[in-house]
Amino acid sequence: MKMATITQAKNGLSALIDRVKAGESIVISDRGRAVARLEPVLDRADPDGRLARLERSGIVRVGTAAPPVDLIRVPGPSVGPGFSGVQAVLDERGESW
Repeated sequence: MKMATITQAKNGLSALIDRVKAGESIVISDRGRAVARLEPVLDRADPDGRLARLERSGIVRVGTAAPPVDLIRVPGPSVGPGFSGVQAVLDERGESW
C-alpha cells in the first residue's frame, strides 16, 4: 500500500487516481499520521476486483456477447451406473489415476 502526504496528494492527485484505477490503495497521511485512504470503488459484479485484475494482467478477456442460452439449456450427457465421468475424461486424454 502506497503512502502519500497531503501535499503529495494535492500536487499529484491525477497520478494517485491513476494508481487507484489500477487497483492500488493509497493511504494519505498528515504529519506522519494516516488520515484517509483512497481505494477503488467495488463493482457489484466483481466485488473483490479479481476479474478486473485478471483482465488487466491479460490472463482473461471479459466477453461482450450474450451467453449461449440455448447451449446452456441442453442437458449434458448422462453417465450410466458403474461408469465414472472423471475416468471417461482421463481415458479420452490418455491419462489414468
